[in-house]
Amino acid sequence: MFQSHVLLEVIATTVADARLAARAGADRLELITAMGEGGLTPSLGLIEAVVAAVDIPVNVIVRPHSRSFVYDADDYAVMLRDVRAVAAAAAHGVVIGMLKPDGEIDREGLARAVDAAQGLAITFHRAFDETRDLRKALDVLLGFDAVTNVLTSGGKPSVLQAEETIRALVQHAEGSHCTVLAGAGLTVDAVAAFVQATGVKAVHFGSGVRVGGNGLAPVDPQRVAKVRALL
Repeated sequence: MFQSHVLLEVIATTVADARLAARAGADRLELITAMGEGGLTPSLGLIEAVVAAVDIPVNVIVRPHSRSFVYDADDYAVMLRDVRAVAAAAAHGVVIGMLKPDGEIDREGLARAVDAAQGLAITFHRAFDETRDLRKALDVLLGFDAVTNVLTSGGKPSVLQAEETIRALVQHAEGSHCTVLAGAGLTVDAVAAFVQATGVKAVHFGSGVRVGGNGLAPVDPQRVAKVRALL
């Protein structure tokens, strides 16, 4: 089936990133801080400023630390406060993920986050890639109506090494409320062939659309525009 529009999500870490990405054709932003640690919860001031600065949806990561995706009671107390703050700041959605020590998705923790999100869309982030069985983990997420995206690199460091896995996950989620959002390691040069090979309807860019391909550099609007054109 020909896919007329593939959604382009771009990571923003500053208001300037957000403006540049939106103007260059991004469909949605993932707002994070601490790119070098894989993304942590941004400040409330940054969330409010970015939501005010752009007209496209802003999804905000809620991740209290980068030690692991297994959280204790105190971590959950912090995360649920942050989820409620993201909702109050009028963001579009929450990006979150939590695992149990055995590598399964923490359903109870996810259910609490869904409740706190007050109807906001939930993206389950790359904690998904650390689960033992990706297909089984996707089935867990499909059981949550609020989970509208799962961000995944197919269990590999780069999504470009996991085309077959991504294709299988896309087929498994077909017709459901949940979109497979492919990200990590995508490049401007590889994106068109990757989308064709996997059938993904949404892609996620971080370093790949930044100046020099450097995760800590600003968004490069020309790269964003090129990806948009290729999609």
